[in-house]
Amino acid sequence: MRNSELAEDHVRRAAARLLALDVLFDAASWADVVRESQEALELALKGLLRASGIEPPRIHDVADVLLAERDRLPAPLRGEVDRLAALSRDLRRDRELAFYGAEDLTPNRFYQKRDATRAREAARIVVELVDPLVPRES
Repeated sequence: MRNSELAEDHVRRAAARLLALDVLFDAASWADVVRESQEALELALKGLLRASGIEPPRIHDVADVLLAERDRLPAPLRGEVDRLAALSRDLRRDRELAFYGAEDLTPNRFYQKRDATRAREAARIVVELVDPLVPRES
């Protein structure tokens, strides 16, 4: 699979997750919205990196790579890199906690509607910014 195909696949799957976020949000599954939002955001950003000729690291937060490679990203997005990096960092912190919880924390009791709203909006922003900048093969 060529890098451009993989980039397109990442962004397509990120967009599909946005639809799933709405279902989870309607079910008031706040922790799941937070977790899936992080995954959508991560996929979109990794698709952007791949489309820009940058191999993304196999980590969940690509903020440092975005910042370091700003000049290789599409020109229309360069002014948004700080924002994208901040959103990536913010949601990365919640990734495992929203999924697994902790001995003293139950995810769906800890995460509230406002957390889910913030996370879903972050995922939407990233996917909507990235999607038009990733070339489509088909």
